[in-house]
Amino acid sequence: MSTATATAAQAAGVRQSAEPEVKLSERDRLYREESLNDTMWKVVLRIGTPLALYHLLTQVFSVVDTMIASQISAESVSAVSFLTQINQILSAVGGGLAVGAGIQISTAYGKGDYVMVKRRVSTLYAMALAIGLFMLACILPFTRQFLHFAGTPDSLISIGSSYFAVQMFSMVFVFMNNVYIAVERARGNSGRIMALNMVVIAVKTSLTVLFVYVLKGDLVMVAAATLISQAVLFGFAVKYSIAGEDAFGFSAHAITRDREVCSPMITKSVPVVTERALFAFGKSVVNSMSTIYGDLMVGALGVSNNLSGIATLPQNGYQEGTASIIGQNFGAGKYKRVLQAFYASMIINVLLGGTLSGIELLNLNVISNLFAKDNVEFHRLILLTARADLLSAFPLGINASVLALLYGLGKNKITLVLNVLRVFVFRIPVFWALQHLTTLGERSVGIVMAISNTSAGVMAIIAAFFVIRDFKKNYLN
Repeated sequence: MSTATATAAQAAGVRQSAEPEVKLSERDRLYREESLNDTMWKVVLRIGTPLALYHLLTQVFSVVDTMIASQISAESVSAVSFLTQINQILSAVGGGLAVGAGIQISTAYGKGDYVMVKRRVSTLYAMALAIGLFMLACILPFTRQFLHFAGTPDSLISIGSSYFAVQMFSMVFVFMNNVYIAVERARGNSGRIMALNMVVIAVKTSLTVLFVYVLKGDLVMVAAATLISQAVLFGFAVKYSIAGEDAFGFSAHAITRDREVCSPMITKSVPVVTERALFAFGKSVVNSMSTIYGDLMVGALGVSNNLSGIATLPQNGYQEGTASIIGQNFGAGKYKRVLQAFYASMIINVLLGGTLSGIELLNLNVISNLFAKDNVEFHRLILLTARADLLSAFPLGINASVLALLYGLGKNKITLVLNVLRVFVFRIPVFWALQHLTTLGERSVGIVMAISNTSAGVMAIIAAFFVIRDFKKNYLN
């Protein structure tokens, strides 16, 4: 054997020995077969429905949290609403990373490259932890200055700075939990996601009730309940992720800086991180613009967003499930099934959004009273804002399904453009125009939400037309 041949063989041996030991469980093998071959309606409903319920329950109990905060004071609701948007800007980093990288895990799963699955899963956990700790170290010592820089009114900083500081600790757990949920979603284990979410909700709600109603605590105690519940979920994540040779289990030996592993996860995540951060930033700007109508309007807008989320966030469950299904089928070369998944998701999301928003609109007066307590002005502002905002559920169902198609195909730059248009073309400038060029006054807050969300649905349809046309040309002809 020549020296060159021996060297090559030795290098190949080193690479082979460096490969992590990987096994695919029987359950994961069966799910992959189902995703690639079973009736698409059945697959979308099976994966998407638990995720939709997960988002619905999360939102319902977020609404409950807001109701509990209202028992402290109406100003507390405004503080929570404003600071939540800032927190979401930061959390967009972890959430976007989990979405973008999660689709790459799904694609490798569809291709049958289980070594790549394990390497991406393990590396993604390491990346999320490093980013979360870095952000915590940079922001926590300067909490009040950071909130002031973010445009938070001084009155809300006084009420909520300690609340935000505790939320920063929660964010590190949220980053890791987002990765865990993305991994379970990629392997079709959405039932476990829903079950664990029920545990987290039970812990969080019980603690919040205890801290506020029994111990008469303030907003810091509400944030502490969130921190503890996220830590509980992280405990389950650790339990189910340390799984030895399982393809979806974490292994320190599988963490790598290899370009083939990391580059697709980073390049596909950056647009998602950017769009989510910009979207949350845009909502924070709208909150700031709303303060000209008083701090109570900020709280009313936050309540309105929570109520509309009951109708629209379940659509995100089908969006996330469908994106994973599309990624798996695209990776496996099952191109017709890609479009089947998209169309099934579209029909489900439109019907779901219309039904849930209709129920809320019919009962809006009663629901609003739950937040307003005895504050007649706060009740009026909630009704004024939420009536218009809830009309967005139908177009946002279309938008969610189009985003699922784009995420699944890896066209994340288009999703970035769509979300930038939604906030920085159809929301903030339109809001400014309504405030300064019309006499709508307070009504403009709800109207601008309806305009921007409807415009997002229209732009999504236009984007889908061109993407599907090119997809058929390249893969189905």
